[in-house]
Amino acid sequence: MVMTVLVAPKALVDHRARDFKMLIDGRWEAGTVQPIERVAPSHGVVVSRYPAGTKADAERAIAAARNAFDNGPWPRMTASERSAVLLKAADLISARAEELAYLDAIEAGKPISQVRGEIAGSVDIWRYAAALARDLHGESYNTLGDGTLGVVLREAIGVVSIITPWNFPFLIVGQKLPFALAAGCTAVVKPSELTSGSTLVLGEILQEAGVPAGVVNIVTGTGPEVGAVMTSHSEVDMVSFTGSTGVGRLTMTNAAQTLKKVSLELGGKNPQIVFPDADLDAFIDAAVFGAYFNAGECCNAGSRLILHKSIASDVVKRVAELARDVKVGDPLDPSTQVGAIITPQHLQKISGYLAGARESGATVAQGGEVLDFGMGQFMAPTILDAVTPDMAVAREEVFGPVLSVLTFETTGEAISIANQIDYGLSAGVWSRDFDTCMTIGRKVRAGTVWMNTFMDGASELPFGGYKQSGLGRELGRHAVEDYTETKTLNMHIGARTSWWMPKRETPA
Repeated sequence: MVMTVLVAPKALVDHRARDFKMLIDGRWEAGTVQPIERVAPSHGVVVSRYPAGTKADAERAIAAARNAFDNGPWPRMTASERSAVLLKAADLISARAEELAYLDAIEAGKPISQVRGEIAGSVDIWRYAAALARDLHGESYNTLGDGTLGVVLREAIGVVSIITPWNFPFLIVGQKLPFALAAGCTAVVKPSELTSGSTLVLGEILQEAGVPAGVVNIVTGTGPEVGAVMTSHSEVDMVSFTGSTGVGRLTMTNAAQTLKKVSLELGGKNPQIVFPDADLDAFIDAAVFGAYFNAGECCNAGSRLILHKSIASDVVKRVAELARDVKVGDPLDPSTQVGAIITPQHLQKISGYLAGARESGATVAQGGEVLDFGMGQFMAPTILDAVTPDMAVAREEVFGPVLSVLTFETTGEAISIANQIDYGLSAGVWSRDFDTCMTIGRKVRAGTVWMNTFMDGASELPFGGYKQSGLGRELGRHAVEDYTETKTLNMHIGARTSWWMPKRETPA
């Protein structure tokens, strides 16, 4: 295998753990209990310390957001004023891009070159949300007769709890928070306790951009301690959560206590369906990218190859050859393509899936082993061949650099294999035939279907899933509307012309 050797750069050898505070009602607080220490998954040293937020901290943050929404200036600003603040935030994010990229790379084990792209993408999302702030509007109906005028208002939904995962710490908060702010909402944000650094820096950026105190509160800590309060509290009007499907179910259960609105972006087990007439050179590269981008710790990962039987053997051989050239190692090396696995426990989970696949009859065509660089936790890009639809690796989200290969003979069989799991986040189809691509695109139950490409995206395109991959959509031109309620004003004009009770004569 051709892989980079992990060597800690001097900048990290000299690194001192950064101490962070959480943001509540415009004030930075250290917390009252022992902080959470984050050990870099790539280097095995403590790189960050965050406050371990408590239930009381979460309640104070919610109270601050409630007061800022009910009594503060943010919801009452003009759309252009909010838009200007979001645009300034985007500029400040861009100015601190390298700091943000370093934090996500070292805390999550993500390749620095990849994270730089994510930060640039986040800047674009913040600017897009700023534009949508000025496009948000209601409706009017003057077609209801001479005596009636109908007006439909769009009003900010209120206090939003935003809970983000560890795999894309800065990018995913950018898919939620700017749209909530554009609508006029206030928020309490809980980043993952593994990767809170960049979100806390975002809090500094938003203060500098002019977001008033209490509008954005950031509480670090665990799900049971902080997240449970944020998803169940009666003063929260909406929850926006990205994470595992299991925790998504718990989030819905908590939110059901007060029937609050819930938006969920959850897991995926995404197929790439490949026909014999596909541009295989293009596909091979996309297959390796789709499976190993972000070490496979990606809800959108193309973790299932569904190959036509006539090309399966050749495609597996070619994907394996290219996978051997993927550079695995130090996330701070700009040439690295696959970094570290997030925690030792998660690495064990991935290894358990591989062991189970072997026991079930799958074969390892590439990789399959844990890589020992002397520090951190890494796994080789892996390909499992001879996978059948009933195996766990074909149905469950491994969330690691593991590609499962299945085969089909007919289009109907390919669609059936793609759809017979609980997830429906995304899919890909590869064929030069337009009809084939459209058939797959219309019949595969997924929120996004890529045709002759994989994992492309844009701020303008909605993102979300079918089935147990989630509820609702992020991004796209309706993203701000998700953080609003509609209110109907039904106005009568002139004298009343319809009487329910007989009209009484007025006494002389």
